[in-house]
Amino acid sequence: MAKRVKVIGIGDDGRNGLFPHYLKWIEEADVLVGGERQLAFFPDHPGKRIPIKGGLQPVLEQIGRESHRHRVVVLASGDPLFYGIAGLIVRKLGQEQVEVHPHLSSIQLAFARMGESWQQARIESVHGRPMTGLAQRIDGQEKVALLTDDAHSPSAIARYLLQFGMREYQAFVAENLGGPDERCGWWELDELVDARFSPLNVVILKRKAGAEIPRWGLGIEDEAFAQRKPEKGLITKKEVRVVSLAELCLRKDSIVWDIGAGSGSVSVEAAKLAPYGQVFAIEKNEADLHNIEANRVKFRTDFTVVHAKAPDGLDGLPDPDAVFIGGSGGELKELIHVCGTRLKQGGRIVINAATVETLATSQEALKAQGFAVRIILLQTARSKPILQMTRLEGLNPVYVIVGERNV
Repeated sequence: MAKRVKVIGIGDDGRNGLFPHYLKWIEEADVLVGGERQLAFFPDHPGKRIPIKGGLQPVLEQIGRESHRHRVVVLASGDPLFYGIAGLIVRKLGQEQVEVHPHLSSIQLAFARMGESWQQARIESVHGRPMTGLAQRIDGQEKVALLTDDAHSPSAIARYLLQFGMREYQAFVAENLGGPDERCGWWELDELVDARFSPLNVVILKRKAGAEIPRWGLGIEDEAFAQRKPEKGLITKKEVRVVSLAELCLRKDSIVWDIGAGSGSVSVEAAKLAPYGQVFAIEKNEADLHNIEANRVKFRTDFTVVHAKAPDGLDGLPDPDAVFIGGSGGELKELIHVCGTRLKQGGRIVINAATVETLATSQEALKAQGFAVRIILLQTARSKPILQMTRLEGLNPVYVIVGERNV
């Protein structure tokens, strides 16, 4: 029977911060696994040493093989179950074959140095992963803890936040926590841009007292968006937008194509509904790209803008969970064919149509691709003042065509 693998968290203070029984397990181990920094705390260990570097899969397989015959200890930074290797080892070997013994995490230590509670903080990692989408995930949060890396340093984070006007935050940067050269301090975002830090750091963002931040719920008013001038109206109206978004049935991690993005209003709201996904705004008119970018920044939604006339420009995008078609430039049948081919299982295509001809073409093309089709006719009106009274002014009726693949 395989021996249980012990995963032990360790801090920057090395063996000095470990319990005596942890040290005993390490000394008795036949195999010691860890990053080069963790292994360096035990230079005279007599057992076999397996450094963690490069791909993790070969190391996980080696841990599994060694555990059948030997006592294996894996050294990991901080809490091994907090964005650490322990979860991967448990999934590989099974819960009954792994013991996890955590150290203080860097986040715990950073908040301790601040002297503030952290149970309400939003925790995000940009360590080894892109920063894309961070803006909509942290917007409005009081406290945000960020795990960083060399590419996503405190200065890179500051530049990113300033791009979206998030000046309500002050940053606490904690370097080399628990080590002899530990350094902690508060920074304004402007000060962070050109600052340099140790690669081992944690950034905590705290909203300044009294800071005014924009609040946007579902169904942002049309007038709030930057639009083409003097010809306004290249926008999916709020009432139609809300129904269309509901029919897209987005999850937190959905991949969304917004084709014929116009002002980018659907992309903005889709990014807020899918903060851990990816949203792509595809627009052919170069004149509209400025408005899309302005709305992307104003509403703090980090989505990707693609200048192309769909279906051109779709090849390099990941397969979508949802597709919204607000404009097609006369290539609707071909576009629906391409989208239907690429759409993930269980996904939806939602099309807005202002004419019965577009309705007929959409319905025919979706059915030809094997979709079940539902049609909603939206006829809405908004109140308008007239003298001391109120009247209702109707908006153009819009067909919302929903395609769901038959199972």
